[in-house]
This record gives sequence, C-alpha cells and structure tokens, in this order.
Amino acid sequence: MSTDTLEAALRELSVKDVNASKHKSQAAAAPLTLHSNPPSRLKAALQPLPKPKQRAVAACRSIRVVPSAEEDEAERQSVKLVKQPAAQKLHLGMFEIGKPLGKGKFGRVYLARDRAHGFICALKVMYKNEISHHRYERQVQREIEIQTNLRHPNIVKLYGHFHDSKRIFLILEFAGKGELYKHLRREGRFAEDKAAQYIAQMAGALRYLHRKHVMHRDIKPENILVGVFGELKISDFGWSVHAPSNRRATRCGTLDYLPPEMVQPTSADRSYDERIDVWALGVLLYEFLVGEAPFEDTEVMTYRRIARGDVRVPSYVSAEARDLIHKVRERESVPMLPCNG
Repeated sequence: MSTDTLEAALRELSVKDVNASKHKSQAAAAPLTLHSNPPSRLKAALQPLPKPKQRAVAACRSIRVVPSAEEDEAERQSVKLVKQPAAQKLHLGMFEIGKPLGKGKFGRVYLARDRAHGFICALKVMYKNEISHHRYERQVQREIEIQTNLRHPNIVKLYGHFHDSKRIFLILEFAGKGELYKHLRREGRFAEDKAAQYIAQMAGALRYLHRKHVMHRDIKPENILVGVFGELKISDFGWSVHAPSNRRATRCGTLDYLPPEMVQPTSADRSYDERIDVWALGVLLYEFLVGEAPFEDTEVMTYRRIARGDVRVPSYVSAEARDLIHKVRERESVPMLPCNG
C-alpha cells in the first residue's frame, strides 16, 4: 500500500472528525473532548444494537391534535434558530509540545497541551514514509478505527487524529506515571497483592474488549501505561483486530507472549480466538511475580518451551498464584480461563 493510499484512507477516517454535517442540529464538539470524533464505520459493529420498540397490543384510533393559536405563537417565540459553528480542523499548531514520553517502532509520543483549553494529552507522531516502508498502513488505520470506539477506565482513550504531508498524529489520553515496564524493571518484581490488583484491572479491560469482539494480540508490560492514580491502561492497538467471528490466523505479537496455537497450530485452518489475550495475561502475571517472562530463552528454545508449556515457577510464589499460572498453562484440563465471567 503506497503513501497515497494511506493518505486516502486517513482522509476517509478524518471526514467524520473535522467536517460536521450541515443538516444535523447538534453543536460541534470541542476538538479535545471525549466526543470530538463521531462514530466511525466500526461504531455500529462495536456497539450493541438497540432493542426494537414493541407495538402496542391494543389497536387505538388515530387522533390528530391541533394546537391553539396561542400555543402555536408561544412555540414560535420559544424556538430560536441558532447557527451552529463550523467544526474546527485539527492541526499541529493547536498544541504546545512538551517532553518526549516514549518511542516505539513507528511512533514517538510527546506530552502536549491544547492551546485553547489547556487540556493535557499525549501526542503520538508517526511518519508516513516509515509506515509505508514496512507496509504498516492497514495496522495504523485499524488502530485508529478500533481505539476511537473504546471507552474503559483501563484502556488509553484516543480523542482524535489528524495528519499532514509527512506525519500522522494521534491525540491520546495522558497516563501520568508512564510505562508499566519501567516500574517493573525498577522494582524487580511486584508484591502479590499489587500484582493481583493489576491482573484484576487487566482482566476487566480484556473482558470489555472481547465483548466487543476485539483482540489486542500484543499484551505485554511495554504496552501498558500507569495513570496518575496508579491504575493500569492498555495502550498500543497496532496489532489489534475487530473479529466478529472471533477467529484469526495471522501470527503477530511479541515472542515471549505468543500462545501455543500461534507457535504450533493444531487447527486445520491454523486459527485462534480471543483467548490468546488470556494466555498473555497468564504470562504477564508470571512476569509481575518473578520479574521475567516464563519462556525467556534463546529464540529456538523459547518456541519449544511455549509449545510444551514449560513453566518453572520459583518456590517463593504462593500456592494460589502458582495454581492460577498453571491453570492458564494447562490447556487440556482448564480451557483458557475466559475473561467474561
């Protein structure tokens, strides 16, 4: 996919963000509010359908109510037509750029503040030539479409997006305490009560995603942020996918967190479902408690250990935590501990 195709896809995504319909009566939202982006094409698929209204059982006679002249005049006086302001197009000049917050394969993230309202956010900057070079266009488009429609306290919010001739900008929720990975490296490993709180938050976020038929497919400490109150927030939806069929076959993610069905497929179509995120949750629990991933080894040995489910839990891990780790590992006896209750 070329850069021109990427720009066309972004323009298609941006139409609903920056051009308010002249035939709607709703006022245009401020550029950095939670509702600055109208629903995308995925909105209908990600949101539950409204229940149809029931017809009245008893038939009734149609009655036409004619307002009096006084009522009609009062209504005309009370209704005042207000010209709706045009939606403001987002651009880089609207923000004050601060310190860098992080760097990924395609994106650099900076602290930013909206000049008009003083709203603090994170601005993710991605270069189109890098995206095109690695043929990552579809992932970027999918990341925007999916994350725009997610609203959960343990998932980073995407408030809006825009682009220029060379870059794509994502306006993201600012997580004040940075990457969870840095906290884990600094502490070595987490106490079990802290790890339990983190895993509970992650399980709630994954339950929310899976109910919307979204697989994250790259759960790891580097893709989890810590908010100002110490709460976890899943970020980086570059490998995520909306899968109404709950089946996918693309092998992606990070080696240490890959599930056995990606490493050594057993199904005829080599497919997997949303439970791959639950496997990653078990790997995450182990890393929280031990300080390193359970299958960390040379590349060849990591593949083999994942396929065998070769997990060696240190003796200092409690029996309860050890049991949970093994339940995620033992695929035959306990099928993946679903996150949906």
